[in-house]
Formats: sequence, C-alpha cells, structure tokens
Amino acid sequence: MKDTQISRVIRTILLTILALVFIAPIIIILFNAFKGKLYISNELFSLPTKDTFVGIENFIRGIDTVNFWSAFGYSLFISVCSVAVIVIFTAMTAWYIVRVKSKWTSLLYYLFIFSMIVPFQMVMFTTTWTANQLSLDNPVGIILIYLGFGAGLSIFIYTGFIKAIPKEVEEAAIIDGCGPIRTFFLIVFPILRPTAITVAILNAMWIWNDYLLPYLLLGTEYKTIPIAIQYLQGSYGNTDMGALMALLVLSIIPVIVFYLVLQKYIIRSVAAGSVKG
Repeated sequence: MKDTQISRVIRTILLTILALVFIAPIIIILFNAFKGKLYISNELFSLPTKDTFVGIENFIRGIDTVNFWSAFGYSLFISVCSVAVIVIFTAMTAWYIVRVKSKWTSLLYYLFIFSMIVPFQMVMFTTTWTANQLSLDNPVGIILIYLGFGAGLSIFIYTGFIKAIPKEVEEAAIIDGCGPIRTFFLIVFPILRPTAITVAILNAMWIWNDYLLPYLLLGTEYKTIPIAIQYLQGSYGNTDMGALMALLVLSIIPVIVFYLVLQKYIIRSVAAGSVKG
C-alpha cells in the first residue's frame, strides 16, 4: 500500500513537470506580449517589470500593422466550414464503410488509412496545381482541400466507434420507415456526438494553425492568421517581437477555449471507440 502511494506521488510529480515543459512556451509568449519590443530579445525569460511593461500597446500595434481582424475572419470562416464539412461527410463515409462490407469498401478504407501516412510535402505541388486549375484557390475552395486531407484520420476515428453501435438500433429505425439518410441523421449521428466532437477538436486545432496550405493556395490575397503574423518578421533586427508575441497570444486563445470547453469528450470517445477495433 505504501509503495503504491509512493509510485502515485512520483508519477504525479513527473506528469506535472512534463505539463510545465509543454506549457512553458505559451507562458513565455504570454508575459512577453506585455513587454516593450526592445526588451524582449535581451530579457526573454524575465517577467514584465515597471520599466518593461507596456500594457496592450503591442496588441494595438500588431492588429493595426497586419489587419488582424480581416485575417481572423478568414481563419474563422475556413476553420468553421472545413470542420463542419469534415465532421459530417467523414461520418457518413465511415458509416457506409462499416455497414456495407465488400472488397470495395475495404479498399476505400485502406486508401483513407494510407493517406494518413503520406507527407503533405510530397503532394503539395500537385495539390496546388490541381487547385489552381479547378479554381479552388480561394477561401471556399480550400474547404474541399481540407476535407481531402482530413478525411483519413477522421474516418479512422469514426469507424472504431461505429463498429460498437448495435445494428439492431438502425434496423428498428428502418422498420419504422426511415430511409438511409434519416437513419443516419436521426439515429446514428446523435450516437456519434462524442466522436464527432473529438474529430472537430483535432481538425480545428490543425486547420486554425495551418500555415503552409493556405499560403500555397491563398497567397497574400486572403491572409489567414498564421500568414498575417509572418508579416511581422522583417529582416534581421527589424522584427517587431512585441507585436509578434501579442498576435500569437490572440491566435491561440480561440483554440484553447474551444479545446477546454470540449476536451472531456476526447477521452470518452476514445474509450468507447476502442471497444471494437
């Protein structure tokens, strides 16, 4: 009993240290966002003092310099629409793959799994060229591109959970007169809510922070937050570190809030989806 308590204390200490290591960069960015830009490079790890504290001056300057709210609007539109499309369409695809068992659905499933291990850098030039040819290089078109890249992981997560749903529930709905579409949206999808929220969280964090794909497709015409922040990095010695830190704080707040509100569903859905692999 005593050994168990000691091991629990040691595990708690180790996990606490690990957590501090992970959140340390965020804490450093946070208190540097309120320091004068001339002090950040020389006193990166020090807390703001009476001489270095500048209040919200960095936030105001950063917002005005890169037109932050316009970038925020594009990021919000792309993230919300892309996540909604991924959550709904991949759930329908996973349900079809699990319930319609054939060699074609098995092949389709393994193609989606294979897409998870293909590095984006391997296909980014062909993807960009194809998107340009199909006029998908705009805030609406990029949603379809994100659907393609997010389908693999999302379908993989959904299928594990759908296998645990009894077929009798769907059969009862069909007997009551529901077609496939009504059965999915009235019966299956409500059961998938915890998994859908997990898929939404994972894809939202990825899409919101993505830099390379929007930069290749949208360029500077439709600047998202990661692209806008890069404009604060000038030549050597000209980077506005104060405004840069301030905008980094503003950019991570929506994701942190979104995650904290819904993070309880991650463990619940992963545990439920692992019942049948």
